[in-house]
Amino acid sequence: MASPIPTVGMMKSAENNESANYTFALTSLTSLFFMWGFITCLNDILIPHLKGVFDLSYSQAMLIQFCFFGAYFLVSLPAGNIVKKLGFKKGIVLGLVIAALGCLSFYPAASMQSYPLFLGALFILASGITLLQVSANPYVSILGKAETASSRLTMTQAFNALGTTIAPFFGAYLILDHVAETMSVAQQAEAVQLPYLLLATMLLVLAAIFAYIKLPHVEQEEVKTEKAVINGSAWHYRHLVLGAIGIFVYVGAEVSIGSFLVSFFNDPKIAGLEELQAAKYIAYYWGGAMVGRFIGAAVMQKIQAGKALIFNSFAAVVLILVAIFTSGQLAMVAILLVGLCNSIMFPTIFSLAIHGLGQHTSQGSGILCLAIVGGAIVPVLQGFLADAIGLQSSFLLPIFCYAFIAYYGFSGHKHVSIKSLAKV
Repeated sequence: MASPIPTVGMMKSAENNESANYTFALTSLTSLFFMWGFITCLNDILIPHLKGVFDLSYSQAMLIQFCFFGAYFLVSLPAGNIVKKLGFKKGIVLGLVIAALGCLSFYPAASMQSYPLFLGALFILASGITLLQVSANPYVSILGKAETASSRLTMTQAFNALGTTIAPFFGAYLILDHVAETMSVAQQAEAVQLPYLLLATMLLVLAAIFAYIKLPHVEQEEVKTEKAVINGSAWHYRHLVLGAIGIFVYVGAEVSIGSFLVSFFNDPKIAGLEELQAAKYIAYYWGGAMVGRFIGAAVMQKIQAGKALIFNSFAAVVLILVAIFTSGQLAMVAILLVGLCNSIMFPTIFSLAIHGLGQHTSQGSGILCLAIVGGAIVPVLQGFLADAIGLQSSFLLPIFCYAFIAYYGFSGHKHVSIKSLAKV
């Protein structure tokens, strides 16, 4: 029997079903973005806690961030290959399971009171988060029209920012509030066991849910490109390589500014706040990113991603200049508002960078996640700069980072293959 000729009604019905499937998938994926934002921000609680438990120096305590972000550098490219072979859904499930194993590893690390084991557990946890990022970020970009990819990724990243805003409060309650000076070292170390066991349980439940639910199957080879697919590697795409640099400097600038906020507010020229008081204002920095992402998700339905990137980058540069060359409350408010400018940058750079990669989408995603290692390197560079020219002047470094992001929004994201450039 001949197949029935599709009518307009049948085509509209198919489109509606596809739209519904995409909506369900995107709603489910927001839970992942929230979880890895929540887990990542718990490091801000772990650092002072483990520093006190093991009597660490500041450089030793910062190994927590280096191990966490180091996983992005070492695992991102292999994760891209894994996702290419397994697909997005199985990559997500595997990432959740690995992250849960990392959380479970905190239990023996605390029982044995071993700082190296804690670092190993963090590396395993971050490896799972890396695989989640390599799977989920491009999947969100692909689920729908390419023109609104930045908007979709911005919305899901807003829930990531919600996780980073809430996590410190829960971490302080579940870890720091349950630790007393009269406790033994063993008791203080064991304070992290229950919170991370709860996290492991939540991650395993999410893994079971994602293994069970049906998500739209999108073949990476089916992603249409405006230009012919370049055989070989994602590295042959100029806009991806520049996007990786953009992710490196963005994450580096965002983490670096956040790392120096307490010291900046403690400066008598700025606010002269005690460290405990200054720490509370960090929530405004990360909260601004969350609010900005919800706003950006709606606004970027009508504004081109490149233009939004240029506007936010220039706004960030102006605000940092105000923070450098003024003092008091004006400088304080200006640096906090940079968080609002940061809001749309990561999802916008990411979606622009992987657009048109076709069969190289997973590899490109791995390269971009690898660039998150900027969060470990740029803060150290600003630290050296602060020692040399002063803390306030050291914020000149993030200005160069945002200047590059503005360039990427202006022309760096345009599709020109490196092979084509070599022929010119």
